[in-house]
Formats: sequence, C-alpha cells, structure tokens
Amino acid sequence: MEKMLDDLLPIMDVEHDCILSKQGDVTVVFKADLPEIFTLSDQEYEAFHQAWVKAIKVLPKFSVLHKQDWFLQTGHQPDFTKADTSFLSRASERFFNERPFLDHSCYILLTKKPDNRKTATSAYSSLLRRSIVPEETLKPSLLQDFLDSTGQFKRIMEDSGFVKLTRLRESELWSGKRTMGIIEKYCYLSERNDQYLMGDINFQEGLQVGSKHCQLYTLGDAADLPALCGSRINYDKYSTDKTKFSIGFASTLGQLLPCNHIYNQYLFIEDAQKTITKLESKRLRLQSLSAYSRENMIARDATNDFLNEAISQQRLPVKAHFNVLVWTEDKEELKDLKNKVSSALAQMDAVAKQETIGAPQIFWAGIPGNAADFPMNDTFDTFAEQATCFLNLETGYRTSLSPVGIRLGDRMTGRPVHVDISDEPMKMGICTNRNKFILGPSGSGKSFFTNHMVRSYYEQGTHIVLVDVGHSYKGLCDMVNGYYFTYSEENPIRFNPFFIGEGDNLDTEKKESIKTLLLALWKKDDEAFKRSEYVALSNAITGYYQHLEKNPSVFPCFNSFYEFLRDEYVAVLQQDRVKDRDFDMDNFLYVLRPYYQGGEFDYLLNATENLNLLQERFIVFELDNIKDHPILFPVVTIIIMEVFINKMRKMKGIRKMILIEEAWKALMKEGFAEYIKYLFKTVRKFFGEAIVVTQEVEDIISSPVVKQAIINNSDCKILLDQSKYQNKFDQIQELLGLTEKEKALVLSVNKANDPARKYKEVFISLGGMLSKVYRTEVSVEEYLAYTTEQTEKVKLMEYAAKFSGDIRKGIAAMAEDLKLKK
Repeated sequence: MEKMLDDLLPIMDVEHDCILSKQGDVTVVFKADLPEIFTLSDQEYEAFHQAWVKAIKVLPKFSVLHKQDWFLQTGHQPDFTKADTSFLSRASERFFNERPFLDHSCYILLTKKPDNRKTATSAYSSLLRRSIVPEETLKPSLLQDFLDSTGQFKRIMEDSGFVKLTRLRESELWSGKRTMGIIEKYCYLSERNDQYLMGDINFQEGLQVGSKHCQLYTLGDAADLPALCGSRINYDKYSTDKTKFSIGFASTLGQLLPCNHIYNQYLFIEDAQKTITKLESKRLRLQSLSAYSRENMIARDATNDFLNEAISQQRLPVKAHFNVLVWTEDKEELKDLKNKVSSALAQMDAVAKQETIGAPQIFWAGIPGNAADFPMNDTFDTFAEQATCFLNLETGYRTSLSPVGIRLGDRMTGRPVHVDISDEPMKMGICTNRNKFILGPSGSGKSFFTNHMVRSYYEQGTHIVLVDVGHSYKGLCDMVNGYYFTYSEENPIRFNPFFIGEGDNLDTEKKESIKTLLLALWKKDDEAFKRSEYVALSNAITGYYQHLEKNPSVFPCFNSFYEFLRDEYVAVLQQDRVKDRDFDMDNFLYVLRPYYQGGEFDYLLNATENLNLLQERFIVFELDNIKDHPILFPVVTIIIMEVFINKMRKMKGIRKMILIEEAWKALMKEGFAEYIKYLFKTVRKFFGEAIVVTQEVEDIISSPVVKQAIINNSDCKILLDQSKYQNKFDQIQELLGLTEKEKALVLSVNKANDPARKYKEVFISLGGMLSKVYRTEVSVEEYLAYTTEQTEKVKLMEYAAKFSGDIRKGIAAMAEDLKLKK
C-alpha cells in the first residue's frame, strides 16, 4: 500500500536552526571535519577517543548522539576552462579525469528526547504511528539548556585539536529550490545536487530507494561484537617488522570500504541511575536462576562485572547501535557488497548481521532528526568508552586552496590533491622557513619527484636555479626554454659575469662577485691575497665599467676586460706609482691569459648568449663533467652563488628557489659549503627557499659545516622509499629528528602500491607536526618530460627531431604512441 512521504515524514519543522520531530525531539546538526586517514599516531588516536568520551558526558540524559558518515563513489572533475593552463597541466587533467574516489561527509546530530517520551521498538515507531508534541518541548528554557550542552560538546571536541564542527543552519537542513537539504539527501540517498532525482522508498522487497538497491548490516547485538575494542588497530598493509601502522578501530567501515555507503553510529544516553537499578534487578533474577542453567550463571557474572565497573570507575552506561547501509543501482552487485562489508567487519573481529525484518525501522530512524525513534530492541548496553571505539575517526585527504604548491595523489585512490608545502605551513605556524631536505636512494623516484615539484613551482611564477649532477632536468629545461649550462668538448660551458642585463645594475654585490671570481682564477686555494691587490682590482673593475660607458661599441666580457687592463689600466697603475710588490700586473695578466681570446679556456667567461641570468626564470647548472676540474669547477660555483644571490636581493616579492641535486659532490669544496650554510639561514628573508637533494644521509653528515645548517634549517623534510635502510633507520630518524609516528609513515612508503598503476610514494613532514604520505602519479606526458632513463630520453629526442626539435610535440607524439600500445 502506497503512502505519501509528506504524511509519514517524522520531521515537523526546522526552527532556530534545530530539527523538530513530530514526537517533540529537538536535534542540533554539526558538519564535522575529521583528521585525514593515515596521519594519526597511537597517542593521537587515544587522545581523540578520550575527547569523544568527555564530550558525550556533558550531554544531558535522554539525549542521542547520532553520527552519520556518508561515503559516495565520485569521479574527479578537472577544470579545463583555465586559459593559462600549461601543456603538462592539461595532460595531467586529462589523465585524472573521472578518477574514482570516496567522497566523505560527516554529520553529528545531537537529539534531546522529551523525558516522558515512549521508547521506540521495532513494533512501535513513527513509521507506524504518530503522536502529539509533548508539552515540555514548547518550553524555551529546556531548549536553551540543551543548546548550552551542545555548545559545550562542540567546545570540548574542537579543543582536542582533531576536529572542527560547523553548525548547519536552516537553509542547509531544509531543501531549497535547487539545493537538497540534509533530510532530503538521506531520503533519496543522494548528496549531490546534480543527481537530484526523486524516487519511491520501497520496503516490500528488501530496501529500495528509487533505483538504488540497498542492504543494511548492523552491529546491534553484543554477541556480534568483537571481544576487544580500542581507539586504534594495526593496519597490516603498511606495517613492517620494525613498526606497527595504526588506523582507527572502525576505519574499515569508513574510508577503507570501497562502495557507496552510510555508516550510522548511535549512542543513547538514558538515566544512568535507572539503568543501574534495572541491571541490579536483572542480576538478582539471574542469581536465583543460576543453579538451573550455566548460561544464567555466566549472564549473572557478566552483569555483575558490568555493574562493578560502572560504579567503581564512574563509567557512563549507554545504549549503542552501529549500522552500515550500502547500495548499488546494479542488483547483481549486492552479493559483492555483502562480501566487502563482511570482510570489513571481520577485520574488526565482528560478525555481519544483515537486517531484513527490522531494516525499515532502522532506515527510518536514520532520517536526520529522527534518531530518538530508533528501535531500542536493536541496541546493546555498554559504556561510553567502549561505544566511542566504534566511531569513524577519519576522512580522506583534503586538497589545499592555496595558489602555491604541487599536485600529488591521495594514498588510497590516487585522486589528485593540491598540497602547499611552502606558504600554508608558515601561515599555520608549523614551519618557520620554506627550505626542504629531500632524501631518497637511487631508484626511489627522487629525481622524478623533484622534477614534478620544480615544474609546479615554475608554472606558479618562481625563479628557479638548479645545480645538478646527472642531467636529471634536461627534459624539463627544454620544455620551458630555460638556460642549460653544461660542459662537453663540442659545446663547452660558457658564462659572462661582466654582462649587466635588463633590470640589473653595477652595485657593490656585482663588483664583489667579479672580484671574488678574479681572485679565484689568480690565486690558489691556499694562497692569500694582499689588501693592496684587493684595492687595485676594485679600481680596475670600476675603471672598466667607466670605459664601457665611454665606448658603447665595446661588448662587456672577459676579453674586453683583459684588453682594458693590458692597454689602459697598466698606465693608471704607473701613474699612481703602484709597486709590483703591491699589485703585480704582469703576473696577473700572465695567470689570466688562458681565459683571454686564443687561450685554453677562452670560451669560459666570454659568452654571447644566455646572458640575462637575473630575469631568466629557469636555470640549470649541470656539473657532472666538471665536478673534479680544478679550474672550471671553482669558477662555476662562484657564478652559481652570484646568480642566486643577485636574484635574492633584486627580485623583490617574487619567489626564488635554489635546488642542489646530489649536493655532496659540490659540498666537498669549503667555499660552496659556507655558501649553502649562509643560504639556508637567510634565504627565508628574501621570499626564497633552498633545497638539498641527496641519496645518503652520510653525504650531509660528512660536511660538518653543512650538517646542522641544512637539517636544522629545513622545516620540510621529504623522504622517498627507505625500505632498504629499515634495519638501520634509527640513525636516519635521530639525525632528521623524526617521531615514532613519522618513522612508521616513512617505512610504510610503497608497501602496498596498486599494481594496476605506475607510481611511487613520497613522505612529507612539515615542521614535525604535519606528516603524510602521498602518491607521485603523473600522466604519460609528464613522465616523458621527467624521466631519467637513458633509453627513454634518447627515444624522446628522436621524436622531437621529427618536429624540428620541438620537445612538446615530441612528447605529445611519443605519449600517443605509448597509449596506443597499451
């Protein structure tokens, strides 16, 4: 027999932002932002659990805590409308289009029942009959007392630091013309306005809502419950021999249950004294019958234990019920859903009970504001401490709204999330600088991650200087048309420190960097220079730039500087009667002759291209072929220092980043080590960040100058797969100052990757306070731009050659061919 929902709906109205039921129950609704899954430690789970217990104890008697967690299968919706999206960003959006994930919403509904309300059962609920509103519901003072209690509840929960509660107002509770309120969403099992389709609720053949076939699984009988419960359980997938990885006790019924479902959690707070009195009577009855049945004796002892604990430890007795409502539009999938729910409950050591006869009343009680009409014969007696163990404590990864950051993946599904590891942590107060320390052994995906990070920052307007060993950034540099400085016999490395580009000027720092360079070329490392030599060089540089102003046709470079010294500055020294012992010009010109036209290194300081280093946003210094060269390496390191310091001082309000790959090869030089130490301590003041990437922690430890400067001044620590070091990870943990929670996270990296997808995981710690593991999963186009595999790089160059060297067209063509082969 059909009935209209309007006639049966147990909700009468929404007033003062409260849901008022036809039975006189008043409900306040909060939307909860829970902690992200896989981010809490054992101690944090326990602290969160205790916060729930404290908050529940402030609720008045005859109230109900109804926690409703929605998990809807959703597809990632990319934004293709942005006009400034780059080639690789568009490829990423296409790659993640419709990536499935579970969208989670959590509602906490606090209901106050009238004191004289008749208890609902499977045979008596508002689904079957209605009654007049109790008189006490109309008293303003009682409503205010309840609202005060809900305010205390909210304060206790938020003070724990784990959850944020936002009270829903009338417009979010009731439906509008084009928006669904929380009540209507539940009645039609749809949380999205774009799927706004009404349907019948049918209880005749199972439970059916519109085209959705539903099944209800309950934990409402003490016999089905696990023997032990706690605030957390071990998650074996991510645990190792050395570490135990924790998740919430009920997480398997939440984020880890991969289907459309609602997890309803009910705690009924009755009159504690009456409950104890009733149990005392029950104990006495069982006592008198214990001689006739062993079951009665066991039940008597259990009741006695319950009463002893309630009185001796001041426990709050509550009635509890938990259920999982799953649904699908394909009836054939119901069997598969049953297996998933059974498996999830088995991981908690609980037994799944599929509700059939009582399903309509339990479903009906799930309507927001109708929790007081829950059939109490489907609940069990317990304490608040045990009941709160079954609450879902976690949600999925959240995406940052910050305009700065990188795109990484949710650990479970790979759904793209935007992660700000520079500005947001500083605004939150968990980091004091933007510096980063990246550690990962060979093959862990270290260069791949850094490519991805650097590209993201470049597209957001950052000026980037890279010091590389191994040609890891050649593809990306070609993509963005940056400057790539490297050495080969056919095309040796070239600079021009004398050229002053647009936006630059001859200031003290520019003069000092040229002087430092000239002294490095002239004197040996262990050879000191005299004050008189320093002054003479300063005068020479000043005179040279005055000479350039008078002669605009002269191109600034080392050749013209050398000619100025030889032809004009010698006369100035003679005029000033400078003695050879104060400044030996002949010796200076002789030592620097190899860098002049026709000399062995005449290419080094006479570049005519890639000159405007101040304005260029992407510069790579590839040191692989010159790292051991006694002449070239010192010159290049001085130029690197000069380039970045120049950007630091002069590019005001623009983000700067210097990334030093395989730094230890460069850190062996004392001068560069001191420079890095200086950078890590001061770059923050110039809106910059310094990043060091290395394979071995020992490489950093071996440089005492840098060891503490880098690690102590890098609030962001990024670690890739450390599984090969798990037996000696304690040393790494101590050096980096990682907590036990962070150790468990690091050693869980790549432990249970999805074999159907190609990606590596990365651990990111921000100030030791916020730590997560993400996927680094990218599109084929991004992969080809970042890859360091020699065979793939050679093949990509062949594709690019077909398009006159256009690397983007080469990537697009190669990616298309790779997709067709799959």
